Amino acid sequence: MEEKKFDLNSLIGFLLIGGILLWMLYQNQPTPEELEAEKAKTEQVVEETPESLQEVPVVETETAVENALQENDTLALQNLENRLGSFAYSGTLPSAKDQTTTIENDVLALTISNKGGYIVEAKLKEQTQFEGNPVYLIKDGNNDFNLQFSAENRLLNTRDLYFEPAVSRNGDNKVLSMKLKTSENAYIEYRYELKPGDYMLDFSLRSQGLEGVLNTSQPMTLDWNFKGYRQAKSITYENRYTRLTYEFENGEDHSKLSPTGSDEETEVDVKWLNFRQHFFSSMLLTDAPFKEVKFISEDLVKNEEVDTVFTKKYGARMLLEPKAGALSYDMNMYYGPTDYQIFKTYDRNLDEAMPLGWGLFGFLNKYLIIPVFSLLSDWFPAGIAIIVLTILFKLLLSPVQYKQYLSQAKLKVLKPELDEIRKKYEGNSMKIQQETLKLQNIAGASPLKGCLPALLQIPVFYALFTFFPTAFDLRQKSFLWAEDLASYDVVAELPFNIPFYGDHVSLFPILASIAIFIYMMMSTGQQMQQQQQPGMPNMKFLMYLSPLFMLVFFNNYASGLSVYYLTSNVITIGIMLVIKNFIIDEDKIHAKIQENKKKPKKQNRFQRKMAEMMEQAEEQKKVQKGRKK
Repeated sequence: MEEKKFDLNSLIGFLLIGGILLWMLYQNQPTPEELEAEKAKTEQVVEETPESLQEVPVVETETAVENALQENDTLALQNLENRLGSFAYSGTLPSAKDQTTTIENDVLALTISNKGGYIVEAKLKEQTQFEGNPVYLIKDGNNDFNLQFSAENRLLNTRDLYFEPAVSRNGDNKVLSMKLKTSENAYIEYRYELKPGDYMLDFSLRSQGLEGVLNTSQPMTLDWNFKGYRQAKSITYENRYTRLTYEFENGEDHSKLSPTGSDEETEVDVKWLNFRQHFFSSMLLTDAPFKEVKFISEDLVKNEEVDTVFTKKYGARMLLEPKAGALSYDMNMYYGPTDYQIFKTYDRNLDEAMPLGWGLFGFLNKYLIIPVFSLLSDWFPAGIAIIVLTILFKLLLSPVQYKQYLSQAKLKVLKPELDEIRKKYEGNSMKIQQETLKLQNIAGASPLKGCLPALLQIPVFYALFTFFPTAFDLRQKSFLWAEDLASYDVVAELPFNIPFYGDHVSLFPILASIAIFIYMMMSTGQQMQQQQQPGMPNMKFLMYLSPLFMLVFFNNYASGLSVYYLTSNVITIGIMLVIKNFIIDEDKIHAKIQENKKKPKKQNRFQRKMAEMMEQAEEQKKVQKGRKK
């Protein structure tokens, strides 16, 4: 075998080759100009990479921003903007922290967050809820206000971005400007302006310098989501009057979502919307109508024993219309009482947001009952004002009640003759009814004449029924043992809950039920003594039903409404006693009826038609009997 030996010549050759390669690499390294060109080429490739491939973890991005700010590295900030888009500039502002700014007047305090630029707390400074705590319409995340738009091939939400606040004054008004900036001269602005002593504030939404940034070919929406806090002692009663209402069709119509369950609706040309909470309202109003709004409402009270914090969840998605690539909306926000007197001062149909009744009932409330009660409230405590108001309306309607009672008195006088008719034509119900109507017509004592006056009183009674539960002037006003006329009174707590009745005993509904029962005894006693006529309601049943309804269902209603019913029925009983004992003489009525019998009584067209129909029915009945024989 041949022995291997060290080859010095080979080693020298390898060293020479390595030296030549190192010299060639040194001679061919890129110049500084070539490095800059390569860097620019790399950044261009990054810009052209799809957005999904450019995403950077949030922690990494925030760290990079902080490092760049600390080192004052303009190039690093520019690279981040290239990677994340121009709206990443808002994350480099000093305001990019979860801080808030407060503006307030003597009735309202609003707290606005840098993140999202929207109101995160709204406090009514002069109002308290049932436990004595301040009324907060917005607090602890129950409100979300978000502008969603497309820019730089991305869908952005302002709730995730940071606004820069700036506080100033416009005369006596306090102004807060919140700007979402892409640069010093390009931004989206929320501008809040609060006037002294006013629950309504000016709010504007506009953009500047973003004409080439905002993608106006994609839908741009303003989303407002809100959960109403419980403010009253009975969440069920409060929830009954908590409802989303709005004005649409450019102010031509008004509507509302369902007060129970879940509901949604889409409307066009919406002028204002109200997330109403019985005695308080959170509203958004716009000068230029929203082209389209999708409303949602969800009832959050499934069980009063469990669901005790929120009443309803509301939502509104408003479609915006940019003009010339820019946003410009002048609006108003309202956070305050659901009070007719306050709403009327704005002259924007805001009273339509209140459940004052439709048609004639609403008209009576707006132009008669509310003005009168407001005047009385300036002179008397709330409870006394209710009593005085009830007395005034009962006196106003007393002539109508007189006619009603007069008709009842005539029927009482005719009872012996009516009994004779029933005895004479026993077994012939058609003939009994025919002769009864004939006698009542001669005497002018038709039951219809007694019903018509009662019908004339219904509009006033129903208007008052809708007025008291919505009267803000009654809220937290005491009367006798009732601590709050806008809520139920309590004289005894029950250790258990009775379905439909509750876990307490209210005294005003009990007293009102007794008064109704006495009134029903007086007004229907005569009819119950008579034999029940075919087609007539069972008066005995009604006599017991009305007081029972009052006793059970009004136990959780506002005590002010029970005070009204109690007062109304006591006054009615008094008027009936006065009419019976001092005005109406039954002997004179009887004598006058006898005189009327002697006079020929002409039948009107309707009476003749009814008589003919009854005669035809009687003839048909006789024919049918003959066929059976």
